[in-house]
Amino acid sequence: METIAGASIDALKLLISFDADLWQIIWVSYSVSMRAIFFAAPLAIVCAYLLAFQRFFLRQTIILLLETWLALPAVVVGLTLYIMLSRSGPLGDWGLLFTQKAMVIGQMILAFPIIAAMAFAVFKGCDERIRETTITLGIPQWKALLITVRELRFGILAAVVAGFGRIIAEVGCALMVGGNILNYTRNMTTAIALETSKGSFSGGIALGMVLLITALSLNYVVFKFGSDRNHLL
Repeated sequence: METIAGASIDALKLLISFDADLWQIIWVSYSVSMRAIFFAAPLAIVCAYLLAFQRFFLRQTIILLLETWLALPAVVVGLTLYIMLSRSGPLGDWGLLFTQKAMVIGQMILAFPIIAAMAFAVFKGCDERIRETTITLGIPQWKALLITVRELRFGILAAVVAGFGRIIAEVGCALMVGGNILNYTRNMTTAIALETSKGSFSGGIALGMVLLITALSLNYVVFKFGSDRNHLL
């Protein structure tokens, strides 16, 4: 207990003193995950909208694949990307392996199905009058999408937040395609794994605290917006 207590105190000191190495790791995590969400969310929302409101060939197959994609382990995504981006892989000439760009791509792949599946459920459960109004007014599809997203913004936000929460805490893909390079691709989860393996718990606990605060903050955002929605209703 004393060891854990001492490590926890040291972890707090690292955070409060703004230890450069520690905060660089935190910055890498947020930077990579925010970029991944920035690119993945719009694509996932558009995909969910089309699946919810359009009828086209292979639609059911795509929905099935999307649901299967949800259960894909992060380490499998990492392994696939590693093979694709390695020197002997088909995309080896791009030189992306062990870079932040590779981590962004991996996290986009992980975030996409979560956001798309949740947004799809939101679109399917929306008030039919929203869709009927856009059709009656002859509004273009892209504008109808924006109107629908605005009306369902609370549910869409919850989907995006869930996607961000998934990728900020994943370790398998980030470790395999990022390489855990100090001050470049080492993020919070890979650093925790490394520090724990070395028997250095203070850094791991400090980063764990940041991840916990992040999870609480994300849940609060969803709860707050949900409460505001219920109040408006």
